[in-house]
Amino acid sequence: MASEDSPQLLPGTLSMLILRTLAAGPMHGYAIARRIKQCSAEVLDVEEGSLYPALNRLLVKGLLKAEWGTSETNRKARFYRLTREGKQKLEAETEQFDKLVAAIQMVMKRA
Repeated sequence: MASEDSPQLLPGTLSMLILRTLAAGPMHGYAIARRIKQCSAEVLDVEEGSLYPALNRLLVKGLLKAEWGTSETNRKARFYRLTREGKQKLEAETEQFDKLVAAIQMVMKRA
């Protein structure tokens, strides 16, 4: 994540955001980062130094597939897409994340 003012993601959250972003369809790395920033109202700025290692980890785990293609700016780019395992992982992580957020909100309201 970018500046000191930007919120820090919890460990594993970037992978979940990548999976969620790719649920809409295949994208190249820059488009993934741009979409996360856009969807977060410019709050989350994913840097290349975080994005590409996360994409590679997801590839190694079999949660993503990658193919070379041409971007909208006519440049060669690697396009990532979810595998069936990636879709299942996204569903499981979304459920766990929702429970975690609800629990944190309860503590914040009651403590």
